[in-house]
Amino acid sequence: MKKHDISVFEIEKEGFRLKLEKAPSTQAAPAATPVATELPKAVPAGPETTPAAPKAIESVPLKEILSPMVGTLYRSASPDVPPFVDVGKTVTEDTVVCIIEAMKVMNEIKAETSGIIAEVLAENGKPVQFGQVLFKVR
Repeated sequence: MKKHDISVFEIEKEGFRLKLEKAPSTQAAPAATPVATELPKAVPAGPETTPAAPKAIESVPLKEILSPMVGTLYRSASPDVPPFVDVGKTVTEDTVVCIIEAMKVMNEIKAETSGIIAEVLAENGKPVQFGQVLFKVR
């Protein structure tokens, strides 16, 4: 952290979070103290994983439905009908999950995987980018 002049480093992946923060002092020993302080915060999560482990295990097999294009996402065919899918809905490879409007063309986006919708990450009527995660499937 000292070598690259980094004061804060934070990473989060699959239910694990680690944050390292450099102390304001220039001495090496105090700089190590926040690291040691932060690591025990992450370590207790390990012993407590008995109840948390299923959550971590559940998050690992989640499949992502990605946007194949840039455009505006619509969760339903029209404003007065319910969304194509919502959390808890079972999908197959051919299930339409949303529509993305690109250059005045409405493109139906299919799940291309089977499972149950675990998360809806894109907002109705908002722009999406190529490769953006739209839904997570269990």
